[in-house]
Amino acid sequence: MQPPAPPPSGASPDPGGTSRRRLLTNAAALVLGTAVVGAGFADARSGAGGGAGPRDRLHLLVPAAPGGGWDSVAREVQAVAQQHALAGTIEILNVPGAAGTIGLARLVNQAGRGDTLMMTGTVMMGGIEVTGSPHTLRDATPIARLADDYAVVAVPAGSPFARIDDLLAAWRANAAGVVVGGGSIGGTDHLLAGMLSKSAGADPRDLNYIAYAGGGEAVAGALNGSLDVVVSGYTELAGQFESGQLRALGISAARPVEAIPVPSFREQGVDVELANWRGLFAPPGIDRGQRQELESLVADVHGTPEWRRTLTTNSWQDTFQTGDEFERFVRNETDRIERISEELGLS
Repeated sequence: MQPPAPPPSGASPDPGGTSRRRLLTNAAALVLGTAVVGAGFADARSGAGGGAGPRDRLHLLVPAAPGGGWDSVAREVQAVAQQHALAGTIEILNVPGAAGTIGLARLVNQAGRGDTLMMTGTVMMGGIEVTGSPHTLRDATPIARLADDYAVVAVPAGSPFARIDDLLAAWRANAAGVVVGGGSIGGTDHLLAGMLSKSAGADPRDLNYIAYAGGGEAVAGALNGSLDVVVSGYTELAGQFESGQLRALGISAARPVEAIPVPSFREQGVDVELANWRGLFAPPGIDRGQRQELESLVADVHGTPEWRRTLTTNSWQDTFQTGDEFERFVRNETDRIERISEELGLS
């Protein structure tokens, strides 16, 4: 075997130096490349899995236009959380349409994101049945039930219906002859009217119901003689009750509500109740830690004095639930709304 050739004249001996430099250079490139690839994966995880978490940036999806009930609740949550620095940034995104089911589809398609919540409630449950949505709340992750609102059945001051029994008798005699107005088809107002007409012995499919875009339009219909009965939230009708333009026949709460001077239907011997609940859901596919962090954030909002004042100001009932308790409620209420919607011929 021949000995290695000597270095060229004038060159200093390099016992492996060039090789070491080449190896170090290659190693550095490998480390840098790995770091870049790792950063790419980190960015991908941030995009798909919700970034650093809801305490840094929370995306709050409202599946309705600004100014409505879900939007109002979401903005109350945003205000309280920011006032107490419970999250770094809270962004509200309004995705209206199809009784909230367009927003639901968007949430379902964000599987694994732990920084996103969607406002929802009874209205969406009915909307799912009406629209034939391919997605239901079973496809999302329940986080918290925040509060309940209730619908009131009211009539113009000069109406012959002095009590709820008078309205039920009219439905029994001729269900189609009583014109009822309220919110969207399949929403809380529609479901309640159908439940009451059924309790009267009428066929809920004969209900003569007119859907309005907002509570104000429904009230106007009652005051101008277009409607015999209006169904809406108590806060939307309170001014007309105080002025004597409308008279309340009952409220859909399961038991008397201290802050609302309207008797429940059950108090009057009619076994009907329906809560217009508002709550928050996360996308599917989040892990246990992400879910606990979201529940903790919402629980912190619920525990503030500002949130308690919000409940009082809006006449909302505090029905806060998380975890297994909320899951059971959603499961039972979904089954019930599906049954009512079928009876109304909506699904």
